[in-house]
Amino acid sequence: MAKNTGMTRWGIICLVMLGTIVNYLTRSALSVAAPTMMASLHMTEKNYGVITSIFQFGIMLQPIAGYILDLVKLKLGLALFALAWGLITMAHALAGNWQSLAFLRGLQGFAEGIAQPGGLKVVAEWFPAKERGFASGIYNIGASVGSMLAPPLVAWAILQYNWQAAFIISGGLALVWAALWYACYQSPARHRRLSPVERDYINAGQESHLESRAPKPSPLRILTQRNFWGLAIARFLADPTWGTLVFWVPLYLSSVRGFDLKHIALFAWLPFAAADLGCLFGPALALSIQNLGVSLINARRWAFTAGACMMTCIPFVGYVSSPYVAIALLCVGAFAHQTLSVNVITMASDLFPRGEVATVAGMVGSAANLGALLISLAIGLLVAKIGYGPFFILIGGLDLVGAALLWLLIKPRAVIAETGS
Repeated sequence: MAKNTGMTRWGIICLVMLGTIVNYLTRSALSVAAPTMMASLHMTEKNYGVITSIFQFGIMLQPIAGYILDLVKLKLGLALFALAWGLITMAHALAGNWQSLAFLRGLQGFAEGIAQPGGLKVVAEWFPAKERGFASGIYNIGASVGSMLAPPLVAWAILQYNWQAAFIISGGLALVWAALWYACYQSPARHRRLSPVERDYINAGQESHLESRAPKPSPLRILTQRNFWGLAIARFLADPTWGTLVFWVPLYLSSVRGFDLKHIALFAWLPFAAADLGCLFGPALALSIQNLGVSLINARRWAFTAGACMMTCIPFVGYVSSPYVAIALLCVGAFAHQTLSVNVITMASDLFPRGEVATVAGMVGSAANLGALLISLAIGLLVAKIGYGPFFILIGGLDLVGAALLWLLIKPRAVIAETGS
């Protein structure tokens, strides 16, 4: 971070991080409560797989959410989406069977899908190019922290009250953040606490070819660009790891490793703590590589590749005898995933005009969540027959394929031609 340029932009990204924490806390609450809810709502693992897949389908509608955000802007858009996901989360307490829960999860998925498009749009508007990696890492810490806080908070709510209370409490936090965001956020052009020095610093660090020229984004034109497909396919292959960590690890620890609710509260958060470190390590690694004279895009690709190599520890999770070694391997995998994920997510703001960033992030997010949907559906249908081991092998190798495709498809020099500069 440059000296004497002001701190307002870092306060803004911390506010986004807080919203991301709440977003991932509310979406992770179900996985922790699932062992308790399965008997109450007469759910099987197959039913649970369908429920999580419907949630992922809702998130796949990110292009719609991102497009809305590009049109109505950040202040109102993020507040409305947070209000929606908070109320839907609280409505989970009214679910009387797994079918009604599945319907609510689909709605929640659509509302919560705004997290990545919204965060990346803030990064694109508020940060110069050289700081975007760290800014993205900071708000992506929220994903890990929210998932990390879910096990102890949900377990406490269930033990103290009931599973319904877990959703009421976590949903209420979303309503608080929605009010806080609407009260505090302003764009860089209108923010009263943004000094002229900091505003000039932000503007000077923006690439001229990423300036918005079209009055609104064109999804069809975006679909014709190979850079979009490079990002989309890489995330399609990477995000099954995160979906497995968020939705299936607590159930895995309960059904396979014999953990009760208290032990889940004690240990299920550890992979997400490791993921927090990955959110910071990923951009730091990319910056270190860039300082060696490597271009920004190539530095991000090398960091992604390093994370993909670390992911090869995941296949051993299902085959080690000690549950604590399994948790340690999951921690390494979570660290590796966020190392690569934060870099590929940030690349959208490096490759596309700022007026398209939320739309692109939403479209890329759809591909990512399609991957998570398919793995969740497959686990739900097959885990009773083949166990978790084959799925850990699968997700341990997908990122290596994603890294290869990221190198093959992304063409940094094509950006200027594609944006008409």
